Amino acid sequence: MIKNFKWLVLVSLTFVACNNNDVATVVYNTSDGLPPTAGTAIFTKYVSLGNSLTAGYSDGALFIEGQKVSYTNILAQQFATVGGGAFKIPFMADNIGGFKINGVQYSGPRMASTGGKAPVPVAGTPSTEILTSIAAAGPYNNCGVPGAKSFHLLSPSYGSAAGLSVGTANPYYVRFAPNATTSVLAYAMSQTPTFFSLWIGNNDVLGYATSGGDGTNPLTPSSGAAGVGFDATYDALVNTLTSAGAKGVIANIPYVNTVPFFTYIATNPVPLNATQVGQLNPLFKAMNDMLAFAGQPARFQTLTVSSKNPLLISDEMLAYDATALYTGGFTQAGYPPATAAFLGNLYGKARHASNAVASRDYILLTAGVSIGTSQPGYPATNNTIGVTYPMNDSSTLTASEVALVKAATDSYNAKILSVATAKGLAFVDANALMTQIANGGISANGFTVTGDYITGGGFSTDGVHPSPRGYALIANKFIEAINLKYGSNLKGVSLADYRILFPSTL
Repeated sequence: MIKNFKWLVLVSLTFVACNNNDVATVVYNTSDGLPPTAGTAIFTKYVSLGNSLTAGYSDGALFIEGQKVSYTNILAQQFATVGGGAFKIPFMADNIGGFKINGVQYSGPRMASTGGKAPVPVAGTPSTEILTSIAAAGPYNNCGVPGAKSFHLLSPSYGSAAGLSVGTANPYYVRFAPNATTSVLAYAMSQTPTFFSLWIGNNDVLGYATSGGDGTNPLTPSSGAAGVGFDATYDALVNTLTSAGAKGVIANIPYVNTVPFFTYIATNPVPLNATQVGQLNPLFKAMNDMLAFAGQPARFQTLTVSSKNPLLISDEMLAYDATALYTGGFTQAGYPPATAAFLGNLYGKARHASNAVASRDYILLTAGVSIGTSQPGYPATNNTIGVTYPMNDSSTLTASEVALVKAATDSYNAKILSVATAKGLAFVDANALMTQIANGGISANGFTVTGDYITGGGFSTDGVHPSPRGYALIANKFIEAINLKYGSNLKGVSLADYRILFPSTL
């Protein structure tokens, strides 16, 4: 088994004979080889605030070993070399992942991949019961709450069990919250932190993106009061965290389309034979002709006998609804009224997915199970989702939706950078980091971490959250930012000490 904590020795000393008198030279296990120092930072009481990334979520679940390799726990272990105190984590009850509420399973188990194959749930049933409070064993330094958006950290009811059924509370926080009326921010501040990390805002865009922009999980607006708009909320968070003089490190938000959840499934993975092409092309050409007659651009591509045909998707953001146009056109072409109406409704806001750089659509990883599954209806053969039937709007992130997500991310990141500058905090450009991982990768310690799904080493099987090695890389970037800002000389960890993926048995 890989040992993850070789660096816990406070100072590693190597004695080197440098002349004939064997005068010993001390080499310290620090970033610069000099005696360890915290610089101007004080790590005595470190608290971390954020979402699933802060908590150590991986493989679609939160579990003990994942929590141990969170970037925040790695940071705390390095802080310990220069006076940092204990870092308490609200550990889950097992390594199966997931949880129960009042005995009913709501989440988990975690996923695992063996031999590069598609991930499957690990064996076992989650034993973590959300309503069994662990608050008495706290307070907990890691205040990361999976699923939390920026404004959730200010909500006084976010830890109330009564709010679980109506969606105003979070089960992960309910489990360790001190009571039903203390916000995550207030809980963190009750520990009088001397140093903090804050990485929040990912879910403010990710929730919208992973639901395919279907309207069920809207983007957080930049403007608005604290607890509503991102900008005022972020100000409230950092103003409070620094109110007693604590220093800290904050990170910005990566573009969602840098993670394999959005990039793994190609927009053109459809194999078609001559019979299928001969059946579908006339249908799509007829609709393109109708669109041209109405002065609208074509929406359907010419299919070929190959394995590289585009997926058929729904795009609710199309300005022109062609339902009536298609219904009328097929009726005039002699189709029975019921069939013409069926086709009009089926294809009114459908089009083929685009892989063009300027108009790239993204297929969600979770949509993979439905692509190619059969559906009843017209035509008589080849009735499959993504080929004849458009994929649901919740299965794709269209180019128009990507633009909205990018605009929101850019706005949040401008705010985060301005706050880091104004408050004199260490700043991690996580967006640049994830972009680099997605475009060729980052090499360190003899390994190259990329964004390739399952095999790249950067991401877990859920395609969104980091792998153990990914979290180690992130921790090192936080350490670099802290050293740069506060003059400390913390040493980053070796990626060789961290798994690419968690095995099915832990």
